[in-house]
Amino acid sequence: MNLELLEERHALAAERIAQIAVEGLEAENSESKAFDAYFRRMASYLALVGENKEFLAQGGLQKASLEELGARNHALYEDILPENYETSFGNPAYAVKQLGEEFGRLLSYLFVEITACAQYCYAGRLEDLVIREEVFLEVYGAFDESLREEKKLPAYENVRQILYWFISDYSDFGRQSFIDQMVVPGASSTIRVLKNADLTDLRYLYAYGQYISENELQIASFLLRQPEETIAKMADTYTEGYRIGFEVTGKDLSKKKTAELIFPIGFERMMKRAVENFQKMGLDVVGRDDSMGYWYTDGTGYSTSPNRQYEFDHKEDHALFTDKALRQRTQEVFRTAFEERKEYARGYAGPAVVETFGEKDFDPVIKPEAAKLSEEQNEAQVEQLMKLRQIQMEYIIEEERSFTIIAFPLPEIREALPDPSEETYGKFFEEIIQINTLDYKTYQGIQATMIAALDQADTCEVKGMNGNCTDLTVNLYKLSDPAKETIFENCVADVNIPVGEVFTSPVLQGTSGVLNVSRVFLQGLEYRDLKIRFENGMIAEYSCSNFENEQENLDFIRDNVLYKHKTLPIGEFAIGTNTTAYTVARKYGVQSKLPILIAEKTGPHFAVGDTCYSHTEDVKVYNPDGKEIVARENEKSKLRSTDPSKAYFNCHTDITIPYDELGELTAVKANGERIPIIREGRFVLPGTEELNRALDS
Repeated sequence: MNLELLEERHALAAERIAQIAVEGLEAENSESKAFDAYFRRMASYLALVGENKEFLAQGGLQKASLEELGARNHALYEDILPENYETSFGNPAYAVKQLGEEFGRLLSYLFVEITACAQYCYAGRLEDLVIREEVFLEVYGAFDESLREEKKLPAYENVRQILYWFISDYSDFGRQSFIDQMVVPGASSTIRVLKNADLTDLRYLYAYGQYISENELQIASFLLRQPEETIAKMADTYTEGYRIGFEVTGKDLSKKKTAELIFPIGFERMMKRAVENFQKMGLDVVGRDDSMGYWYTDGTGYSTSPNRQYEFDHKEDHALFTDKALRQRTQEVFRTAFEERKEYARGYAGPAVVETFGEKDFDPVIKPEAAKLSEEQNEAQVEQLMKLRQIQMEYIIEEERSFTIIAFPLPEIREALPDPSEETYGKFFEEIIQINTLDYKTYQGIQATMIAALDQADTCEVKGMNGNCTDLTVNLYKLSDPAKETIFENCVADVNIPVGEVFTSPVLQGTSGVLNVSRVFLQGLEYRDLKIRFENGMIAEYSCSNFENEQENLDFIRDNVLYKHKTLPIGEFAIGTNTTAYTVARKYGVQSKLPILIAEKTGPHFAVGDTCYSHTEDVKVYNPDGKEIVARENEKSKLRSTDPSKAYFNCHTDITIPYDELGELTAVKANGERIPIIREGRFVLPGTEELNRALDS
């Protein structure tokens, strides 16, 4: 859109918003006074965003002190910080209390859209900002007109329709912007900040417009002090894992043009080195400034959440608007946007992800005031995600792309370490680097020994100990040519860093029993005494003890583990072999803080959802010994050619049993002969004893 026209629209909107901040609504009774407070506060916030826009235009990022930039950043997120959240309209409980159940939810949703304007302002995304300024004015106008002319609040549906059409009309621009950022070099403001950042001047951190906490400031300072050798090791491991991911699967990286970066703010020193490495591979880098609620939790440069409860409260806001017409509109726009960028999409090589871990524990509060999808909407959302995935796969060919993921600890983890000093954090960080760079040849040999035993098995039995009631029988794929075929993949440090697992897609029929973990963190959420019972490979029952109310426990698991599905299959059975990672976590007392990327390597684990070969089952994959890994599908994914809607679930969540809760993992032959792999938390298969050294240390 014409920039001059956008500036004119912004100026007009800003002038009216400034008036609303002062004048508010006509408030003759207590009911309308609450709405007056809401609109004044939102108008004041938009005015603050507008003032920041002028500040940036005048070179404020280069001229202001670090302290001033920090104060400005804090002001933009102040209302949703935990200490202020109880009286924030971003809190649906407070909004409903002040504005009533219907309007409270609607206007709390609008609060979220308005708060997003901070990032749009700093990213220079003027159209995103103007669209939200104008929808705010339209909603305000509906209240103002009704109160002045009819002396009553407007009809709820009239206001809901304003926001509904905002979502529908914005989808054209929003989805196009999302896909541009994902596949078109130069479209992401986050990548521009990364490439242009002067790392010796921490003011660059505030150029993203995202919330900057002590985590971001401290990690940037910490990495700035590290020797170049350390930074090179971090970045080279990350990018080499990406390259090897293409190599081991026989995919041609030379056909690709772009790699998508997903990284935490504060890691720019590592990422600049990574950009150079990707360029040597012939790849430019791209990234999404936001996730548009699709695919990844985080965009390209993400920061510590200002308030995880706020995010949890609003994760189903679309329940207020979603319907068949809107879903159809989204699909049409998504396809059109990809079609217009199909050449760029074909050059997309896949995401390269840097995860972080170590944030404070988060116990979400389930609020009845928060919007929640109905059962019908749940089913429709599951179907919608499948359709969007299918559209994307038409343009980004799964068989041609890859990915990599690596994880590092945030400074916030210091609070969980035995000694919270920076020195101890530095030592822990060094140990994580060492875990990420363990010699894969050693693990490859040990894991080959393990696979040789497992390939003889008909089933595997897994049982817990020390209070863990796991009791599972896993049915394995049956080999027709053991000399050329194998059931398990020998996984070393490529796409999933660090090294340390063998995995397979189990046969669903005959896979039954109970999986139990005393405490596990999945996607940042803690589950206590998680139990899942499987019947023929499908989830039959589940429970946890997070909440006193049993229904809240069930809803919590269904929403965040099953991703709204009524059931899911076991997509993966794996044995983690990285005892070094397990020992380091115990040494520092941070077992519960490990990301699943590392945690899955510290014991046997089961993934619920799709297999590891989801959408690429027909691509032949081989272990280093030349044997083809033939267990790439299960009874569900086998439906991909006859009924794709039933073949995939678009989720994959790993649940790990730690060694100290593992009583037995045994391979059982068809004739009943048993081959113990792990007993009472120790590897007992001859040729794998080396793994116990770390455990015994």
